[in-house]
Amino acid sequence: MSRAGRTRAAARREPAWTRLDDDELLDLRFCDLRLSMARTPLEGSVRRLYGELAAKGIRFRPHVWLADEWFSPDGVPGIAIPFYLAHPRLMRLERRHMHEVEGGNDKWLMRILRHETGHAIDTAFGLRRRKSWREVFGKASRPYPTRYSPRPGSRNYVLHLGHWYAQSHPTEDFAETFAVWLPPRARWRSQYAGWPALDKLDYVDRTMRELQGMRATNLDRRVIEPLAENDKTLREHYRRKSARYQVDTARSYDRPLLRVFAPGEERPHGRLASGLLREMRPQLRRLLVRRARMHPYLVDHVMRTAAQRARLLGLRVRSGRREAQREALVLHERIMLQMLLRDRENYAL
Repeated sequence: MSRAGRTRAAARREPAWTRLDDDELLDLRFCDLRLSMARTPLEGSVRRLYGELAAKGIRFRPHVWLADEWFSPDGVPGIAIPFYLAHPRLMRLERRHMHEVEGGNDKWLMRILRHETGHAIDTAFGLRRRKSWREVFGKASRPYPTRYSPRPGSRNYVLHLGHWYAQSHPTEDFAETFAVWLPPRARWRSQYAGWPALDKLDYVDRTMRELQGMRATNLDRRVIEPLAENDKTLREHYRRKSARYQVDTARSYDRPLLRVFAPGEERPHGRLASGLLREMRPQLRRLLVRRARMHPYLVDHVMRTAAQRARLLGLRVRSGRREAQREALVLHERIMLQMLLRDRENYAL
């Protein structure tokens, strides 16, 4: 077959909805997408996850399926993966509405899969019912919040997913700790030396060694909230999701950014501030981690959020390149110091 013929054949295999514009696509229901993980990069990521479990001697393998968001259901030791990761067209739609694609690259995807596997293993072996688990992580029966306020300066928790997620609930604390423990050649003993969080990692290490080769006590293979049975439209999904994750960033980010960069209407042809901040990331990270002695987790969180807010606000560079870079460094230092001084942020779950 000629190259042109192969191109036409590939185009015919693509779902018809891939040719819709965003507004038309939003009117489709999830069940209309008829998505599958087959022949997508997700298959390779799940195989890699299973390989990591095998390398640790863990016999259990969580089953996976596509749903409208990430979750591991209560009582079912499996993992729901969000629909948009099954197709590049849907990833673009997700980025437009949520300004990022959670799990949209290999490293991020594996981080989340390891976290959700922590939940699945907890369910598969009933770990939260153990007295030792409760003594280390707290009571899993504690009400699950809709929002939480972490302490960025705390060393009682591991740093894995964004927004200090381990601090949101005891079950999330366990899942995050498991996710830090699981990767091959993980250096958690040295990375968390001197931190109270190291005791949690040691507990996970001991517990997982106990489970080596054991058969799970809960092998429920149900698929919860599958896409094929979801008649909600993508428009409704994004309306609810956007409202749920709306965060007040005016004090922490928007006001400091507006002191350094100009609104778009003031300098309509100026360089985008978000572009400058993205370009400066390697330099900013080096200076803030080494010179300002900020933790890399905090640095990455603030750099990512500042660039995202600058893009959403349409901010422009108002000064020369060198001065703008100097001001950007001071801006990031100020935001981080304020976060550590307040020692309390607020995020949606």
